[in-house]
Amino acid sequence: MTIWVDADACPLPAKEILFKAAERTKTQLILVANQYIKIPPSQFIQMIQVPSGFDVADDEIVKRAQPSDLVITSDIPLAAEIVEKGALALNPRGELYTTSNIKQILNMRDFMDTMRSSGINSTGQPKYGDKDKQQFANQLDQWLAKSAR
Repeated sequence: MTIWVDADACPLPAKEILFKAAERTKTQLILVANQYIKIPPSQFIQMIQVPSGFDVADDEIVKRAQPSDLVITSDIPLAAEIVEKGALALNPRGELYTTSNIKQILNMRDFMDTMRSSGINSTGQPKYGDKDKQQFANQLDQWLAKSAR
């Protein structure tokens, strides 16, 4: 069981939660990004730097992720591919993507993209805060507890 992180856009507080959880539970944590990301020294944490380019990090995660893995991403199309492979995806705000909800979330994302491209402005996501960190940590802990059984 491995936790994969789409690390380019993952907020630092979420990464810090992941670093602590990987050490505490001795779970393999792999950050994938097209830029270097500093990680703490650990036998459980590693970083894979991929070349720059559209979806290069996403493609690497999809290629390597297994059904027992968890992928941390706010990229909904990536989450959909991961769920299709039989794994789970969790966004840094604590929303878990599963087979039961990913199609609806992907449809809403596509709808919002259509609205934005037609000139309708949306406010976007609010700043990443304490509530987001707590929800993320709670969902991560639930997944870790289930996976340990």
